[in-house]
Amino acid sequence: MKTANKTRSRQKSLSGHEDTVAIASKKELQKILMITSFPPRECGIATYSQDLIKALKNHFGNSFKIQICALESKFEKHDYGEEVKLVLDTDDMDSYHFALSRIAADTTIKLVVIQHEFGFFKNTEKEFLLFLQSLKIPVVICFHTVLPNPGEDLKAHVKQIAQNAEFLTVMTKNSSRILQEEYGIAKNHIKRIPHGTHLVKHTGRDILKEKYHFEGRQILSTFGLLGPGKSIETTLDALPSIIQEFPDVLFLIIGKTHPSLQKQEGETYREMLKQKVETLHLNEHVKFIDRFVELPVLLEYLQLSDIYLFTSRDPNQAVSGTFSYALSCGCPIISTPIPHAIEVLGNDKGIIVDFRSPTQLGQAVRKLLRDNNLRKNLSFNALHATAHTAWQNAAIAHGILFNKAVSNQLELKFKKPEVNLDHIKNLTTDFGIIQFAVIYLPDISSGYTLDDNARALIAMCRYYESSGKKDALKYIKIYFNFIKYCYQPDASFLNYVDADKNFTEQNSTVNLEDSTGRAIWALGYFYHMADLLPEELQQEAKEAERIIEETAQRISEIHSTRAMAFIIKGLYYYNQKKRSAVHLALIDKFADRMLQMFRHETDEVWRWYESYLTYGNSVLSEAMLCAALATGNETFKEVAKTSFDFLLSKIFQNDRICVISNQNWLHKGDDVKEVSTGGEQPIDVSYTILAMEKFAKVFQNDGYDLKKKHAFNWFLGNNHLHRIIYNPCTGGCYDGLEATYVNLNQGAESSVSYLLARLSFPAVSSEATAKTEKALLKKED
Repeated sequence: MKTANKTRSRQKSLSGHEDTVAIASKKELQKILMITSFPPRECGIATYSQDLIKALKNHFGNSFKIQICALESKFEKHDYGEEVKLVLDTDDMDSYHFALSRIAADTTIKLVVIQHEFGFFKNTEKEFLLFLQSLKIPVVICFHTVLPNPGEDLKAHVKQIAQNAEFLTVMTKNSSRILQEEYGIAKNHIKRIPHGTHLVKHTGRDILKEKYHFEGRQILSTFGLLGPGKSIETTLDALPSIIQEFPDVLFLIIGKTHPSLQKQEGETYREMLKQKVETLHLNEHVKFIDRFVELPVLLEYLQLSDIYLFTSRDPNQAVSGTFSYALSCGCPIISTPIPHAIEVLGNDKGIIVDFRSPTQLGQAVRKLLRDNNLRKNLSFNALHATAHTAWQNAAIAHGILFNKAVSNQLELKFKKPEVNLDHIKNLTTDFGIIQFAVIYLPDISSGYTLDDNARALIAMCRYYESSGKKDALKYIKIYFNFIKYCYQPDASFLNYVDADKNFTEQNSTVNLEDSTGRAIWALGYFYHMADLLPEELQQEAKEAERIIEETAQRISEIHSTRAMAFIIKGLYYYNQKKRSAVHLALIDKFADRMLQMFRHETDEVWRWYESYLTYGNSVLSEAMLCAALATGNETFKEVAKTSFDFLLSKIFQNDRICVISNQNWLHKGDDVKEVSTGGEQPIDVSYTILAMEKFAKVFQNDGYDLKKKHAFNWFLGNNHLHRIIYNPCTGGCYDGLEATYVNLNQGAESSVSYLLARLSFPAVSSEATAKTEKALLKKED
């Protein structure tokens, strides 16, 4: 196998001096060369590579450069864009030699990644092996096809390929098993990374049907480059029995004929299908969309489909890109039993039918068309089961593998997404922000909470501060009005409101002190930044002032630790604008109470306010720091830092945050390593980031800024599952990181928590931001 050591020795021989290479590497990003078919070539691997490269660039930003070497043959010649730096004609020996010389000449290329399909190299297998053997840098081979029951020649060929690669990647468990059991390749040499799927911003099916003039039709669809292997005729043979029960069915056949097939046979296969349509009298029930459809349009066709049909007749087809697209769109799927389908569609995620069986296919389609709930369940189950296959997760898996292949010479830097308010706005009615969502769909039956609207008010205030964008003002008013709605004549707050705007019985069975604390935090933050707001909202801020003044006596009786912490934060911000002896006394009272708790529990090892770490831990340390800034009490400041550093020592593992689970609290005396993973909540990561933001301003050289960046990467995949928690397509955030899966529901708590965390890294510098920060620093000094 090649090793990263060979890379270093090659650099030295090319440059003449190792130090020169080290200096040069700082000036130019290291490169990954991907050898693959690439658009405008029309084939599945070209599209796959384009999607993967885009995902890697979007996710890892300036970590490395990706250059493309496009695979061609004497029958496949294309004009490429600027991203293609090299072309390898696999039918031309001189092309192999030229590619090798170009790769050797560029010492910034650290890794070669080859998207492998046997057909690419069928005429030059020996030359391809010689090419691999001649490369002096690590290689990763991505097998798109793994053939079972290999003969001795094929087995030997694949083993030789494997011997010249650091790793082989495959997309299914079955392919991995075949390589191990039938080709004798070691398990640790194989990495399974599922075919990527697109995160889709779902549009209503009826809306899309109207857009494409399919109103009143039940849509069956299939797509891809047409050829006999697709076995489209199986569906055509099944259609008469389907139409008899469902006369409004329309079958969409999306895609042009495969270019290679077209060169050999022309449109013979498509013409055969058209003739069958005529023979079976299906003209009103079949529509050919005879072109290579652009991705946005394709995703809309799939979203409007009631059922997606995959009828490949090839039992050795390991994986299908077209199948993956349908999964992305949440289509209920009926498929023949290729390995990809068997792995994904089991356990009520789809229906499997035999190859070339119109009878079974017709029965399955009719069953699904009769049952809307079954179709919906299959769709949601498939979305949950395939969440880990999103292109963003595929990028993370590939990035980690590529770095391992080059002995960690790549510095993987996660790229922060742009601020996206779409999901927050989608969750928000004129009354407030809805509590829960079913995946991406707001669940109005879950009602509203003061907790969520208080956090949303702070988030939207911060968004306005950082961007100055006036679309935030509408939402600031909505969330503030909701807090006013929950405020009671006796200066208390209620938390739970149903969809009909009625307070629920839950308010009488749950301790509401923490909710009250969050309300004071939000009101204090809103009031402190009121000078930046238009006059109308400045008047609303006076209402916030009135409420804070009225609640002083009532909140002084609160004893919940976290409620006291939230109140300290709110009064700290309130006192930024209106210094009040009454409220300073409250800050001092609560902070002193927390100080006594700290002194009671602390020993040489345990440095915390309670005998356990549960939820919202960082809020306690942040509140103590706010109390120190407000009162000037150095003891509060010392305890804030001591406790926060203790907390960080428990929830950070090198550069990865792992917050205390909502299922497994860490008790005094427990070993954090023995606490099981799972149950990590976005809100806890967000609170920790907000606390580090405050600590970084006060303790500027103690590493809190760096830890804050590492903590934010939890949302982007730097977690124990290496999966995204933030959905860049919707702008929402998933509800939790469990031991083996991510909870895909995107409720208000998690989505607002992500937004708060993201806004601690201002994307836009504005006059409002500068003015606020200047005022805060002046007052804190």
